[in-house]
Amino acid sequence: MTTCSVNPSVAPRVSHMWRAAWPVTAVFILSNSPTPLYVTWQHALAFSSGTLTVIFALYIAGLLGTLLIAGQLSDLYGRKPVLLPGIFAALVACILFGTASSIVALALARLLTGVAVGVIVSAGMASVGDVGGVERRRHAALLASVAMVLGAGLGPLLSGCLAQTLAHPIVPVFVIEFFVLLSALVVTWALPLKSAEKGSARRLHLPTVPAANRRHVAYGIGVFGPGITATSFVLSLGPSLLTHLLNVRSPLLAGGIACAMFFVATGVQFAVRQWPVRRLFLVGTGATVLSMSALAIAVYASSVPLLIVAALAAGAGQGLGQLGGLTLIGMHVANTRRAEANAVMNMGGYLPAGLLPVLTGYAIDHYGLATGATAFAAALALIATGCGTMVFQSLGKYGD
Repeated sequence: MTTCSVNPSVAPRVSHMWRAAWPVTAVFILSNSPTPLYVTWQHALAFSSGTLTVIFALYIAGLLGTLLIAGQLSDLYGRKPVLLPGIFAALVACILFGTASSIVALALARLLTGVAVGVIVSAGMASVGDVGGVERRRHAALLASVAMVLGAGLGPLLSGCLAQTLAHPIVPVFVIEFFVLLSALVVTWALPLKSAEKGSARRLHLPTVPAANRRHVAYGIGVFGPGITATSFVLSLGPSLLTHLLNVRSPLLAGGIACAMFFVATGVQFAVRQWPVRRLFLVGTGATVLSMSALAIAVYASSVPLLIVAALAAGAGQGLGQLGGLTLIGMHVANTRRAEANAVMNMGGYLPAGLLPVLTGYAIDHYGLATGATAFAAALALIATGCGTMVFQSLGKYGD
């Protein structure tokens, strides 16, 4: 059987975990850096809300396609042979974002960003657990999850600040991110990760997890999925809500809201890291439902503070669902199947995060911003309530 664990000659150390987490943060900085810039591109390239959400969803498409194989390749052949090309894809995406003069270039940049993120959420996040060792599984799950949401928050803050202060912010944003990713490439190259032996009898297949662990991954999807769908709406259509519905034209505010959303997702995980998984999922579900309630009221009350509440609660819902799911995977799934399990959980979460905002974007084009956003909020609140209830009851039954 092949192994992708840390080299036995290198004792697992906390410093290695932090280094392994840096590429996760760097790639996620890129993933959300475009958020405050979408209004600028939309004005310059003259595309609709529906097209905007399709461009955003191409990121999800690239991510899902990559997750089909990245986790398996990582488990079979080692983390580095998968991580290094993934970071290279992110570097190419940076160049395309910085020079985009057409919808096609922007769409390709988003697609490659999704490829890079797909690599990171499978092989990258699994590598944090690898270098941490068996005795630090829970710590590794927390660090990997926090690295993801921290990067997701820093990206829009960076681009929002530069868009607020510079007349032409796009090139500076992606030049900075290019060098951040270069540093991640160097760190990844130096990580003490062992390349797995080739020639395994296992072949590529649709990602699966062992039968005994399927419910653990399903629990994570049930709470993480609605949470990340809520944050995806804020990232894709939040700036449009501010500009066209609430009459607030501030890239810094758009970026700041997205940043605060993910900082809440980071902070809440530290604050409740000792909670049992069942409680993480219960509160995560409640946060997502609260987010959608605040969003619906914000739309009809034209309230920026309520939109901020909706974003912050969405961040909490995603963070708690993600932490609970990664914790279950880290505690129950074997090391040689962990990246694949990470991939399956993220596929289950990101699928609705891509589909629902796109449907909402076209609904907005046909029925208006207020009607489309309210319909999205109502639908996601119902989905989150139903899934969260089933997960909470099942965890009580099995005692995981």
